[in-house]
Amino acid sequence: MSVKNKYTCQHCGSEMTVYRNPIPTVDIIIEVDGGKIILIKRKNDPVGWAIPGGFVDYGESLEEAAIREAREETSLDVTLVEQMHTYSRPDRDPRQHTISTVYIAKGRGLPQAADDAAEIGVFTQDSLPGPLMFDHKEILYDYFERLKGSPIP
Repeated sequence: MSVKNKYTCQHCGSEMTVYRNPIPTVDIIIEVDGGKIILIKRKNDPVGWAIPGGFVDYGESLEEAAIREAREETSLDVTLVEQMHTYSRPDRDPRQHTISTVYIAKGRGLPQAADDAAEIGVFTQDSLPGPLMFDHKEILYDYFERLKGSPIP
């Protein structure tokens, strides 16, 4: 179902149709210390633990957004390893309909909470904090399922 609204241009008076579309985002599963991952505790609503990530800026590729968001929220330099999956369930973010492309990355540096991250932590599958925001529990389940049967580098 396409949602569209009619608006009148303030400058010329023409009627315009504006479509309401899902917003592209990225999430980055940052691997560190052989099998551990970085999560942030969000500073802004909704507050809770999350995979680092955020909105893609206009004129920015998904890969550029992933590297930027990782650096902004964790202070880490990352190398993207692979694009894992895209999550698009309309209710995945309670604020609005987003579509998130998830990347797996290797992190370098000292993790420090920055930007809209209040805290940062290094976790294993068995030590994940709660609550996990959005659909990040599902994303991390999928990530750890991918690792089963293969040694973590």
